[in-house]
Amino acid sequence: MDGLLTVGVEEEFVLVEASTGHLANRANEVLAGADRYQVDLQQEIAQYQVESASGICTDMSELRDELAVARRALIERAARHDARLVATGTPLLGLTMPTPLTNSPRYHRMAQEMGALTNDLAICGCHVHIGLPDDESKIFVSNHLRPWLPTLLALGANSPYWLDGDTGYASWRYVVWNRWPTSGAPPHFDSAAEYYEAREEIVASGAAMDAGMLYWDIRLSAHHPTLELRVSDVAPTVEEAVLMAALVRAIAATALSSGATPVNVPPHLLKVAMWRAARDGLEGFGIDPVTGSPTPASSIAASLLRWVRPALELAGDHEMVRDGVDRLLLDGTGAARQRRAFARRGRLDDVVGFLVAQTSPV
Repeated sequence: MDGLLTVGVEEEFVLVEASTGHLANRANEVLAGADRYQVDLQQEIAQYQVESASGICTDMSELRDELAVARRALIERAARHDARLVATGTPLLGLTMPTPLTNSPRYHRMAQEMGALTNDLAICGCHVHIGLPDDESKIFVSNHLRPWLPTLLALGANSPYWLDGDTGYASWRYVVWNRWPTSGAPPHFDSAAEYYEAREEIVASGAAMDAGMLYWDIRLSAHHPTLELRVSDVAPTVEEAVLMAALVRAIAATALSSGATPVNVPPHLLKVAMWRAARDGLEGFGIDPVTGSPTPASSIAASLLRWVRPALELAGDHEMVRDGVDRLLLDGTGAARQRRAFARRGRLDDVVGFLVAQTSPV
């Protein structure tokens, strides 16, 4: 590789009422005039969702600054309309169905084509884009990322609550999202041509309106020259979003520099590994991608860190990533911290308040 791979991050958030913590359908008002902040802020499918997108970065400090500026801009805009910004994979209070859709022809067509699947799309993810030189490189890296999808999901789990109750899962967002016909872990592809052939077949089947509706956990972006990882819940904090971006880039760099043949995890094993990661998060057990055996998720994460350490050191990210993972092991993932906030008094509005404070950059 000539230099560091570029990286960008998209973050999705929900807006809640300042007074009650219930969902606030105010994305239009919050984003009106937001262009003066000189950051990329966008609407999402629901009227209570907003999204930010960083620029193209090579340095994690630069990425951290961009994500922090975007969050501050959204927090300021929300406050002007008696709302608060919350980084959670699923909302805690005030969810109504069907989802109040943003007034867009595309979203209305999705609702018409997909029916009740759009009724409860109150979910927020963190999407990491890695710049790669060509499509074959993207497929090669995708195949290397594929065995680590459960670990990345476990590290980023941040959605234990749904419909005013605990789901028993660390990432309920992932469970909700996986009902869509084009979601989940992608197949192992032998070439970019095979990937594009599969994409065209899916669109032709009617399961996706176009390439933008190919919602695999890893996909070749339909709009950017990047490989996009979409497996994680929105990160509770800017630091955790940067941690995810650094890890994904390190996996890509390690794959490219080693040239090693990726582990082709059988689809049935990867499916149960994803379910286990969504349920247990980092605090429980995962499925080892090589042996297929239940293994503490923390041990699998440690294996990942060992494998990508040279790439992290080359980028100057090793200390940051090591300390970030250690904090997750000590303090818990976003899901564990949400549950801890609830346990203090048994009140979901306490969790919303905790999330509001956690979402804000220091």
